Amino acid sequence: MRKTLLWRGHRRTVAALAAATLALTTAGAAPALARDHGSGSDSRKLQKAVTLKGVERHLTALQSIADDNKGTRASGTPGFKASVDYVVGQLRRAGYRPAVQEFDFPFFEETAPSTFALTSPATDYVNGTDFATMEFSGSGSPTASVVPVDVRIPPGPTPSGNTSGCEPADFTGFPTGAVALVQRGTCTFGQKAANAQAAGASAVVIFNEGQPGRDGLLEGTLGQVVGIPAIGTTFAVGEDLYNRSQAAGGATVRVTTSTFSETRQTYNVIAQTKRGRTDNVVMAGAHLDSVLAGPGINDNGSGSAAILEIARQLAKESIKTNNAVRFAWWGAEESGLLGSAHYVESLPVAEREKIAAYLNFDMIASPNYFLGIYDGDGDAFGTPGPAGSGALEAIFEKYFADKGLPSEGTEFSGRSDYAAFIENDIPAGGLFTGAEEIKTAEQAAKYGGTAGTAFDVCYHQACDTIGNVNEEALDINSDAIADAIASLARDTSAVNGVTSGGKGHGGDDRDDRDDPDEHDNKGHLKAG
Repeated sequence: MRKTLLWRGHRRTVAALAAATLALTTAGAAPALARDHGSGSDSRKLQKAVTLKGVERHLTALQSIADDNKGTRASGTPGFKASVDYVVGQLRRAGYRPAVQEFDFPFFEETAPSTFALTSPATDYVNGTDFATMEFSGSGSPTASVVPVDVRIPPGPTPSGNTSGCEPADFTGFPTGAVALVQRGTCTFGQKAANAQAAGASAVVIFNEGQPGRDGLLEGTLGQVVGIPAIGTTFAVGEDLYNRSQAAGGATVRVTTSTFSETRQTYNVIAQTKRGRTDNVVMAGAHLDSVLAGPGINDNGSGSAAILEIARQLAKESIKTNNAVRFAWWGAEESGLLGSAHYVESLPVAEREKIAAYLNFDMIASPNYFLGIYDGDGDAFGTPGPAGSGALEAIFEKYFADKGLPSEGTEFSGRSDYAAFIENDIPAGGLFTGAEEIKTAEQAAKYGGTAGTAFDVCYHQACDTIGNVNEEALDINSDAIADAIASLARDTSAVNGVTSGGKGHGGDDRDDRDDPDEHDNKGHLKAG
């Protein structure tokens, strides 16, 4: 999961996939079960089959893969390819015909730690605390004066309320070779950096906007390669640099970055049940890649392992599927949600419209967890998902309430793979247990754990190992996911008004279309 991600700037147009590639199937019959909902017999059966031990077996495998591949499973590395091979192997053994979707993506790596310093008075800023390199930053080591570009100090009352650096005209009269100081706001980081480079800046410093919740360290992606150093900072650092730049003598800084970028290949893995109507598909997805810095076992081995075990047991236990269930393991999420965006954009419009709901599971076992449900109806954060998303939220709310467990809404912030589905008006939901955000005293009282500490102190770090996983959260959420998938596989009427039935669409009717031929073209699904 990316930290502060303005994802709309990263999506790439790709070739359309043939509709026939959506008939990726599993063998296995599904005996008729009672048409009960939510806590019904098939939901209970699937929950019982999906054990903590079974999910953790996959996490152990992903940890071993990282251990064998320089401690990472990032897209574009051998560790990610081995992760894909593992998931494909598990699905095949369960009877699925998984497909592997290959696509190109911009690979980025820091080859040496970045530095950032004020020259007078001499102040070295702390990497990872005061500043961080933006993904797809260029390399360089300029020392130059700081020139603010249309920043707003103090910040406006509304988040994303300023346009600092968003227009080329913002840089009118900008002195060639200076370091541009721009503020988070309405446009993507990449747009700000590209405009700064075009204006002749030697580097660009993007600082957080300053409202509550938008004042911490700004870590993010440019979504495109730029040729100058680009770093993000806290609001406090940016405000200080702005004030110094307005005083006599101005402010001079030294920025040093060493980075590498190239186009590489990575993969999505897709598998679909053979049973169930294929014009009303329920999707469940999780990103499979880690960051380069670590093995990514909570982020996001946890979500990947949970849906993998659910997929296995869904086939093994012959759970009723009136609606086909499609599972997805995304690549290049950590590079800007690229895998899920590629997949959705590859689908013809008619095929997108056949997706009844998308459930996303990104970080479901944070060590200092809370039980977050994406705020589908918008009552908690004012940013609802497409129509039907509230019904998906309600499924999880009911599950936790029935178990006597607390839960709360979490924002559709655009930071994970549901983003492309929401933008295409597909109902979305899912679970999240927290990343770098700080747990409140109220949350500690509800869920246990430590107030004043991040939900995941190892977020995007080398210590995100199997020892970073909270087993209680993993167990609770795996069962909640199993319940939701079993419920929606049986009935999506609360989400989209579609009821099961009709010749060729019932849960006992097979879809016997041939599997698609394999393709070597980039962007086409290939049977795994």
